[in-house]
Amino acid sequence: MTTAPWRDPALPAAARVDDLLPRMTLREKTAQLYGVWVGAATDGDGVAPHQREMTAAHDWDALIASGLGQLTRSFGTAPVEPALAARALARAQRRIAAANRFGIPAVAHEECLAGFTAWRATAYPVPLAWGASFDPELVAEMGRRIGHDLRSAGVHQGLAPVLDVVRDPRWGRVEETIGEDPYLVGTLGTAYVRGLESAGVVATLKHFAGYASSAGARNLAPVRAGVREFADVTLPPFEMALREGGARSVMAAYTETDGVPASADPRLLTEVLREEWGFTGTVVSDYFGIGFLRTLHRVAADGAEAARLALAAGVDVELPTLDCFGDPLAEAVRKGRVPESLVDRAARRVLRQKCELGLLDEDWSPEPDGPPELDSAGNRAVARRLAEESVVLLDNPRGLLPLAPGGRIAVVGPRAADALAMLGCYSFPSHVLPHHPGVPLGIEVLPLLDALRAELPNAEVTFAEGCGVSDADTGGFEEAVARAAAADVCVAVLGDRAGLFGRGTSGEGCDVADLRLPGVQAELLDALAATGVPVVLVLLTGRPYALGRWHGRLGAVVQAFFPGEEGGPAVAGVLSGRVNPSGRLPVSVPYGPGGQPWTYLQPPLGLAGEVSSLDPTPLHPFGHGLSYTTFAWEGHADDEVAEIGTDGGHDLSLTVRNTGDRAGAEVVQLYLHDPVASVTRPDVRLIGYRRLELAPGEARRLTFRFHADLSSFTDRTGTRVVEPGELELRLGPSSAETRHTARLRLSGPVRVLGADRRLRCEVLDTAD
Repeated sequence: MTTAPWRDPALPAAARVDDLLPRMTLREKTAQLYGVWVGAATDGDGVAPHQREMTAAHDWDALIASGLGQLTRSFGTAPVEPALAARALARAQRRIAAANRFGIPAVAHEECLAGFTAWRATAYPVPLAWGASFDPELVAEMGRRIGHDLRSAGVHQGLAPVLDVVRDPRWGRVEETIGEDPYLVGTLGTAYVRGLESAGVVATLKHFAGYASSAGARNLAPVRAGVREFADVTLPPFEMALREGGARSVMAAYTETDGVPASADPRLLTEVLREEWGFTGTVVSDYFGIGFLRTLHRVAADGAEAARLALAAGVDVELPTLDCFGDPLAEAVRKGRVPESLVDRAARRVLRQKCELGLLDEDWSPEPDGPPELDSAGNRAVARRLAEESVVLLDNPRGLLPLAPGGRIAVVGPRAADALAMLGCYSFPSHVLPHHPGVPLGIEVLPLLDALRAELPNAEVTFAEGCGVSDADTGGFEEAVARAAAADVCVAVLGDRAGLFGRGTSGEGCDVADLRLPGVQAELLDALAATGVPVVLVLLTGRPYALGRWHGRLGAVVQAFFPGEEGGPAVAGVLSGRVNPSGRLPVSVPYGPGGQPWTYLQPPLGLAGEVSSLDPTPLHPFGHGLSYTTFAWEGHADDEVAEIGTDGGHDLSLTVRNTGDRAGAEVVQLYLHDPVASVTRPDVRLIGYRRLELAPGEARRLTFRFHADLSSFTDRTGTRVVEPGELELRLGPSSAETRHTARLRLSGPVRVLGADRRLRCEVLDTAD
């Protein structure tokens, strides 16, 4: 028996697909272009927007007779024991392969924003906490572990990371982002992609592109970003994650920019993504995004027209379940409304990826190697370390922290005794379990109250909730104030409840009008501060909140962004001093709740000035974070102006020494200031950083290898250029503080950059 060429693993994937595609009927080709969501609810509230009205029941046997492109969230729809879910997935894959003429299984995909979104799987810190760590190596290790768990369960594609850059912190999905700076988002997102892809899992970048720039911070609202903002802020993280991380999939965003929905934008999905950046993977729709061209954007009259627009733009796969790419598309092709060449183009990309995943090989098997272990000790160790590195000490003016090991501690607040206070919106307990009341979390999550009692066994710890997260009931204030007044110190644990579409104070669809603490938590904090007892504010949130109201009134402030299942011990360790805080802010903390949106990437007119009575200066700037030890930055003096070409480079070196009596981590940040340019530029922007772990007395020598490409921007014609002129390289511990400056003069002609431009600043790290 002769093996068909498309089955031969010795041949290149492209050649195999060239042999297979002509053998397939139109119906078999379109079947490769959609997923099916088995078990998705068609009534009540779902786990995706518009799930109820966009999900229809299908005849499974009839459906898979032609094949199937993807299986949607076999693990992430309902709480099922991982071993049972893996066997069920394998059984479904065998049926799919047996039902179609070519024996081709589906690609199984799952969410993995902060861990595999499955019951009993590790819930890691949310991406905003990754940003606070400034630790790409650790994020890559987390990604590798998540990828291993996905593959062990039979999953091929992960819908992560989110590479949206925060533009307005009122947006509910801020917790899903890595921060407000494109370089930080790009480097950490790329690290996650490398980890996930190293395990053989297809990483899916989302949301491409502009989703976080929605007007008024409303989820899925129109985007009114200008050409240069889009090119210089929105797109660079995606470019880096594709070019350096090797991501094999991209998810088209829900939003529209200047009237053109992303899912129907050939300039974005074909010209930029494929022709300029050379991307060869698959583009998938966000859930129901193709149907939204008809129902929400109203640029298509019916499903067939929506399918034509999406295919022509460059979308290859409709998720989560078939709608427009099913019968409407096949019928439109037969009637000549949609060219079959568009179907062939998308099917070729899908089949090539299946080939690369081994799904076209004769010896393919859906059977897992063994029962998946989704919350291993190794996973928890990485989750603990990332949680510890992400906790930010915002303020400690009188050295109240670390807490004394004994004494009386009043723990107050609605987030202190709730395990869910540690988890973000896309963790399985927050995302799915609200639809399954009574089902246990499936993982061990220690609330901060319990963790603090374990951390400080000699302390007398009392507790009062005080109020709820988002309600207006102040009936618990009296007990809370009494507990605080009787203590030596009060730890106020406030913050968010993650949820979906208004069922939380943070998360998808949980957008807010301003940055006041939810409910009556601000009033509770006022009452606690008025007791005169020192108050340590601990924030467990998915976004930054305005804290200027209490500036100078509190003993210390600690910020943690949904630090995951190990977050309780991590935060307690910072409070006790067992953990030396090393997190740095990935987003600015505002002084007042209004005056938004604002991020640190502001041109001169976006900064404080005499022309307005509104001062947008944050209370704590991007990059800020304190430590229990001290560091000296040595060995760099402000040099005379160095001259390099517009294609040249310049090394900037310094020595960082731990001058304290305990180990700690310093995060050295490099910012670019461009005094004069042909278009307005941010006053400063991050172009490099390095996190350093240093023992007492230890010193390391850092060399930042700046290249002129890092000064590039999009000019008035929409071209990315490096312009001659003066530049300043500023080294500092945050975006608002400069320790050392190097002045450069770029000489030579304006230089136009292509897709081969340098994207990151190399940093050499040597012993001093």
